[in-house]
Amino acid sequence: MVNPRGSTKRVTLADAEKLLLAEEKEALVRMLIDWANDDHQLHERLVLYAARRSGPEKAAAAARRMFENAVRVRDFIDYREASDWADRVHGAIGSMEQLLNDGHAAAAIEVCELGLRDLPDAIQSVDDSDGHFAGLRDRLEEIHYRACQAARPDPVALVKRLFRSELHADLDVFDGAAERYAEILGTEGMRVYRELAEAEWAKLPAQTAGREDSDWSEHFRITRIMESLARASGDIEQLVAVMRRDLASPYQYFRIAEAYRDAHQMDNALLWAEKGLAAFPNRPDPRLRDFAAAEYHRRKRHGDAMQLMWAAFRQQPYLQSYQTLEEHARKAHAWPEWRARALAEIRRSIAGGKTMRVDRSTLVEIFLYEHNPDDAWREACEGGCGNGLWLQLAAAREDQHPADAVPIYLNQAGAGIARGGGDYADSVRLLVKAAAAMRRMDRGAEFVLHLEALRAKYKIKRNFIKLVEQKRKSLYLA
Repeated sequence: MVNPRGSTKRVTLADAEKLLLAEEKEALVRMLIDWANDDHQLHERLVLYAARRSGPEKAAAAARRMFENAVRVRDFIDYREASDWADRVHGAIGSMEQLLNDGHAAAAIEVCELGLRDLPDAIQSVDDSDGHFAGLRDRLEEIHYRACQAARPDPVALVKRLFRSELHADLDVFDGAAERYAEILGTEGMRVYRELAEAEWAKLPAQTAGREDSDWSEHFRITRIMESLARASGDIEQLVAVMRRDLASPYQYFRIAEAYRDAHQMDNALLWAEKGLAAFPNRPDPRLRDFAAAEYHRRKRHGDAMQLMWAAFRQQPYLQSYQTLEEHARKAHAWPEWRARALAEIRRSIAGGKTMRVDRSTLVEIFLYEHNPDDAWREACEGGCGNGLWLQLAAAREDQHPADAVPIYLNQAGAGIARGGGDYADSVRLLVKAAAAMRRMDRGAEFVLHLEALRAKYKIKRNFIKLVEQKRKSLYLA
């Protein structure tokens, strides 16, 4: 009798294995074929199994069909279905990898290249918010690379295919191929790769700050190829010669400075950082400025570093740039004088209406950052600050100056309740803080009167009233 509570031992895959081992071979075959007629995935697996034992051509054709069926998108695939689609494609890619594992490397090269041709087209009809494409592309490229290592195809023919894909394919297919495949391509292959790239490269004009009307996508792709070839050569000057063809933004100068730094040529690195700063005085790249300042410090040229960081601070006289200025001034052992200068600059900017904030929020932030709550409080009282800063000030003064904190908690709690929206947790939390502070000042009864007035005023806000009841002990008890 079956136990109604379901305690009967479950049938497992191990049980199925025992039964299948006891079946006759012909019966098993018929059963598998019957199941495959109703199960498309099993059908493809059995066909691939047979194809793998019929030679590389049939195995490749079967793997190719499996991938085509998996990657095909008949209608748009939304976010909820995208993972299942990607899983099917990964399964098909597994059949390509099996070709390589079976010793059919040349066939694996062919089907991977076909897959990398079809995949970018298919992904246009898939919601790829989770980034499935990159994983699928990278897996195909990895199998292709391993297959090329094993098969050692004709380098010139391989170069032409790689170059065509890298130059024209979407979504970074075979990006950086020259650098990655250099050992496989050998001297002859790399020579042909360079000839193809230089022919395209010669068609494009140099990019400068005054010339920004060229076809950027075309320029970007061939530039990436030329940079890949230069890196494969190991020649830093060859790499810089490519990079300096595009000097239309300060970031390009930064990339050149980084390349020289990585090559341990710091004089050239600093030279290009300085060139970039001079070329774009009105819109410097922060990375370029930081790069130059760090190198100045390394050379004990602290004054030059501070001039750069002071210019950056004056452009944005706020807490973050103040902290950056402090970091550099401390390296120069000159923070007190630069601090005084920075605070004076902020006050001038506020007085002249040159900042986005017309109150004293920046000064309050700075003094709180410096653990100087008294000066922060004075600035807020004299010139005002943002609501979030008032709460920080209240928290900082609550223990020693509860009379300062209480009005802030009560005012912001009341404002939050008035705004409504259904979520009153923050407002009630502030009321709890106010209650505790007022009880320490023997003003608990006064707080209760204030709370009862709020309850009467906002009695229709049921979520607020419910939260007050939940916090009754903290709000009402002395």
